[in-house]
Amino acid sequence: MSGKLFAVAIVVVLAGAGGVAQDGEKAKQEHILVSPDDVKWGDAPAMLPAGAKAALLEGDPKKEGYFCMRLKLPAGYKLPAHNHPANERVTVISGKFHVGFGDKFDEAKLKAFSPGSYLSFTPKSNHFAMASEETVVQLTTIGPWGLTYVNPDDDPSKKK
Repeated sequence: MSGKLFAVAIVVVLAGAGGVAQDGEKAKQEHILVSPDDVKWGDAPAMLPAGAKAALLEGDPKKEGYFCMRLKLPAGYKLPAHNHPANERVTVISGKFHVGFGDKFDEAKLKAFSPGSYLSFTPKSNHFAMASEETVVQLTTIGPWGLTYVNPDDDPSKKK
């Protein structure tokens, strides 16, 4: 097959494949494009200690399915030992995020993660966290999102 004929064949195959994919797609999804200036911060969910801000970028943490949320944590913010029902992936966007594993918060067990770091927590793994300076992290996981504190008294949503 000559070079020109081969190129034409590739174009025909690719065009046909694209048409099949588009025809088979019943629900068209819109692109989600978020620049830093578009992020709308509000209060974090009540299950998190006071002081955190949250911005939902995609999906709904209360419903089944994928979602992406950013958390802005003030300097000195501490998150007691807890776990999640599903894998949780965290990317550090800015600041310094510290994570440790175990059944209670222990500053000696914390490891620091700088911007660009990626962490993936397995379901039901007890861990705790701290922000030593204002820190933004991005969470991606499958909802419904849950956070279970090892010590139920640490759950701020249960306090009056």
